[in-house]
Order: sequence, then structure tokens, then C-alpha cells
Amino acid sequence: MPRLRGGSALPAHAKRRNDPVFIDPPKLHKALADAGYGSRREIEEWIVAGRVSVNGQPAHVGQRVGPEDKIRLNGKLVQLKFLLRLPRVLVYHKPEGEIVSKDDPDGRPSVFAKLPRLKSGRWVSIGRLDFNSCGLLLFTNDGGLANRMMHPRYEIEREYAVRVLGEATPEMLERLRSGIQLEDGLASFSFIGEAGGEGSNRWYRVVLTEGRNREVRRMFEAVGLLVSRLMRVRYGPVHLSPRLKRGQCRDLEPGEVQELLKLLPPERKAPLSGAADSCPDGEPGLRVEGGADGDQFDLAEK
Repeated sequence: MPRLRGGSALPAHAKRRNDPVFIDPPKLHKALADAGYGSRREIEEWIVAGRVSVNGQPAHVGQRVGPEDKIRLNGKLVQLKFLLRLPRVLVYHKPEGEIVSKDDPDGRPSVFAKLPRLKSGRWVSIGRLDFNSCGLLLFTNDGGLANRMMHPRYEIEREYAVRVLGEATPEMLERLRSGIQLEDGLASFSFIGEAGGEGSNRWYRVVLTEGRNREVRRMFEAVGLLVSRLMRVRYGPVHLSPRLKRGQCRDLEPGEVQELLKLLPPERKAPLSGAADSCPDGEPGLRVEGGADGDQFDLAEK
């Protein structure tokens, strides 16, 4: 299996996509001004006067454009150059004792205090880990990317190392593979395997393709096993590198981000009905409940 620099592994079955990714497309009047067609104020006046069109339709002030748009000024096609802007993706090794929220009534330490400041925009957590859990956390400044990695319809794998008190019997393991009926529906691990341990402490590796509230813990509790430690070691194609110490973070390199984007499933439109499969695309004030480790996917500014 090929690996990204820093311990990020790529699944062999992944579908590669070569589509360029543009985020934060520029406003039309700024793009034209940057290309030397006039000042921003002049171009705004031209837009109001109907002298500019986008894809055959009259343009409007504040309209954003991208490389796929056909822009005409006074009826003549304008060629604009658009820079490829990759989203930032941050890898963080979360220790126990931190909350994945910007505000906490109890004043507990926040993972956001450890993240580098952004000149513009904000960090969006790609999934969460609860206060008592540790491991891999991803952050991005692109809500669309966060949606593609979090939403259940994309079936992005999350892998955990789980320590439990006691040893799972073959019958327990089979139940966890075939499905456990929880209060919010059927849940199952797409993979579960023994990972060592002795005495009353046993380790298992488990994989989920969704992220419901405290799902891993609740599944083990349903077969009579108590989780004493939970650590996320992989999210999609990104693995937690042993070189990244607890409390440390690093940016994925541009090449790594490009590889990540190529390996993600293509974007799909949400169905017209069904709250369980509706997900915001980074819109303020909207949230998606869930989290394999007892969290909520919150795309709202906190």
C-alpha cells in the first residue's frame, strides 16, 4: 500500500480523481480588476450597467466566478487566470483531557487552543473525539471537504485501537461484526481483530464507516465489555504517524492534500428527504449529530 509522507496511507481500492480543486473563488469585479481591465469601482459600475455577463446571463455585483465560467465584457470573451488553491488540512494528535469545542461551560482545555491561527476563515474539525479519548484528529478550512469526509453517505472509514476490560468471546466478536441493535439503530464493525494484551486488558482494532454518538463504546457495552481506552489511529486514508507526539499538529503538504482529494469519493447530492442523510456544507448554525466516539459533528462557529 503506498503511503503519504508522515504516515498517511492510501487504500489500494481508492478511485483516483484528477479534478482540480478551487476554494474561495474570487468575486467577479476583483478578478477583472486583477487582470487589468479596470478598477474595482469601475468594473462594479459596468456590472450594474449590464456590460458584463457570466455564462450568457447578466452578472451581478458580488458574484463569484471560477475557471469553468465564461465571462464576457462588452460582448467579448474575457480570459482570466485562476490560481489553484488547495484547502489546508491539519493533522493533530489529541491527548485525553481535551474537548473538541471552542467554548466549554466547564472551562476544560480545548484542542482549538493548540491549532495555528488562520489569517482568514476558521478551522473545522473533521469528526471529533470525546474528552476521554485520544488519537487522530483532522481539521480543515474547507467546509465542503469536511462534509465529504464526515457524512455517512460517503462511508469514510475510521479505525480505532480499543482497550477493553475482559476478553471478547467468539460469539461477542461475531455479534459485533454482524450487527448490534442500539437505541438509534443497527451498528456493526466492518472489521474487528484482536491486537494483543494480557490479563483483564485486551486490545482490539475496529473499523467503522460512520460516526454515530459514542458508537464504539456503546457497541462494546452492548456485549458486556467496558472500553477503558479509545484511540483513533486512522481517518480515511490518513494514518496517525508515530512521529507526531501527543498535543502536536502539522499541516499536510500540498502534495499530500492533492492525494487526499483524489482518493475521496466523488461528491454526491443529498436526497431530497430524510434528515439522517442531510449534511450542511460548512454553513454557520447547522450541525450533524454523530461521532463514533461520543461527539457531535458541528460545522457551526462556536
